[in-house]
Amino acid sequence: MASIDDFKANLIGGGARANQFRVTMTPPSGIAIGLDVRRTSFLVTAAQLPASTLTEIPVPFRGRNIYITGDRPAPETWNVTVYNDTDFMIRNAMELWQNGINSYVDNTGVISPADYQTDLTVEQLDRDDTVLKSYIFRNAFPTSIAAIELSNAEATEIETFEINFRYQHFEPSGVSF
Repeated sequence: MASIDDFKANLIGGGARANQFRVTMTPPSGIAIGLDVRRTSFLVTAAQLPASTLTEIPVPFRGRNIYITGDRPAPETWNVTVYNDTDFMIRNAMELWQNGINSYVDNTGVISPADYQTDLTVEQLDRDDTVLKSYIFRNAFPTSIAAIELSNAEATEIETFEINFRYQHFEPSGVSF
């Protein structure tokens, strides 16, 4: 029978901590958005490591299904939650990014995906900031910037808002390509 000491011996590093992460948002090359990459890393308060999915294809054979792998479905959007500071740096940058893709006023914007897409990174960190695992979201761009709720009842909280990004695929560290 396993003991608590056996469990502790097999939980390498004491386990990965959900609050130990870093997000790096690199501005796109074709749109000036004024994003301070270093400050943005500190202001992201929530993110996710992505799920990985393969579809399956059932093949009927003599009254039963045999399953083989299918294709990868389109990736889910990647969501981050950020603190809103008083200069609205991240919110302004995201609005400028979306405006550069498709103007709020006249439905124009940059045409080439290389001008508005960029790579984003999330890293799972150890307690000493050593990178344990990283994911690069290739060719990402913001699809939505969530509303910021304003209320007289919330006197003790810093504003936050979510940003949803669409990306083409992700590349996890530790997997050869």
